[in-house]
Amino acid sequence: MPLDAVAYRPYSDPDDFIREVTDLIWVDRSISFIRQNYEEDAVVHGAYGTTTTCDAVVESTLARISALPDRAGQAEDIVWEQRGDDGFLSSHLLIWGDLPTRRHSRTIANCHYRRGRMVQEWIVRDSLAEALERGADLDELARARAFTGYSGSWTRPAPVDPIVFGDSGARPDDHRSEVERVLEMIERVWNQRDLQKVESYFDRDLTLVTVGNRLIIRPEGYRRALLGFLESFPGGRFEVRDIQTNYDVRYAGLRVAVTWKFVGDYTGKPAYGAVTGRPVDVLGISQFTFHGGALVKEVRIWDDIALRAQIAGMRGDEPLGAPSFH
Repeated sequence: MPLDAVAYRPYSDPDDFIREVTDLIWVDRSISFIRQNYEEDAVVHGAYGTTTTCDAVVESTLARISALPDRAGQAEDIVWEQRGDDGFLSSHLLIWGDLPTRRHSRTIANCHYRRGRMVQEWIVRDSLAEALERGADLDELARARAFTGYSGSWTRPAPVDPIVFGDSGARPDDHRSEVERVLEMIERVWNQRDLQKVESYFDRDLTLVTVGNRLIIRPEGYRRALLGFLESFPGGRFEVRDIQTNYDVRYAGLRVAVTWKFVGDYTGKPAYGAVTGRPVDVLGISQFTFHGGALVKEVRIWDDIALRAQIAGMRGDEPLGAPSFH
C-alpha cells in the first residue's frame, strides 16, 4: 500500500517534510506554525511527563527558543516508516549547535503524523551534555525541575509483539531479520545481562553515541557504558515500545529505531544521590545502524537531568519548577 502524498504535502517525502517543518519552527522561529503542524489534542511524551494539548507544545517551544537563542539544529538521521496509507512514524535525530560557543548536543524526536499533522510524539534530549558543557551543578538543575508523570499509552503494558504492533499502532513487516536481531540483542545483552554476547551482534569496530556527548568504541566500551547505567538500577528492565526501519544511502544504509522504556528500582550505586528504593520510568530512544549484517553503530539518548529530577522528587527534595518537554 503506497503512502498517499497527503501524509507529507507540500514536501517531496516524509524525510523532506520532517527537515523543513523542524527548520521552520526551530530555526526560522515560526512558532505559530505549530498550530498547523500539531493536532489540538496532540499527545507528547517527554522526559518530564506527558502533555495533551497543542498549547503546551507552543509554550515549551517558546520557552526553549527564548532560553537558547543562539542554538541551531540540523538533522543527523531520519528513520521514517509508513503507518497506514496516510501516515508515518519518524525518528528524527538532531544535532544542536550553539553558534558562539560551538557546544553541541543531540535530541531524538519520534513523531507520529497522520495526514500531515502530529498526533503523538516521544522526545528525549541530551540535557546532560548541555549541563556538562556549562559546568552546571547537575543535582541543582534536577531539583529546579518538576517531573509531572506520564499518562496515556506510556502507562499501559508494553506491546506484546512490537514487530507487528507498537505504541503508534500496526507497522509494516519491513527488514524483519534485522529487527529481530536488534530485539534479541536488547533482551539478551541489556535485559539478561549477557554482556559477553555483545560481539555476537555488533561489529568489532562499533561506535556508541550516548548521553553527555560520549563517544564509546569497541565491544568492551559498549559493555562498560551499559554497566555504568545499570549499576544504579540493577534489577531494571528495558521494554520495547515501538520500532521503525528505513534504508537510505544518505544515512549509511539500514537503520532500526527503537523507542524503549526502562523501569527499575533505584537500589544500586548512588550515582544520583541517596538511593530511594523506588522505581524510575525512563523514556529512551536508540537508533541502530547495520552494515554487512552486523550492528556497527548505536545512538542511545535519554534525558539524564530528567531522571535526576524524578529521583529528587521521590526523595522530596525537589522544589516546584516548570517542566520542559522540548
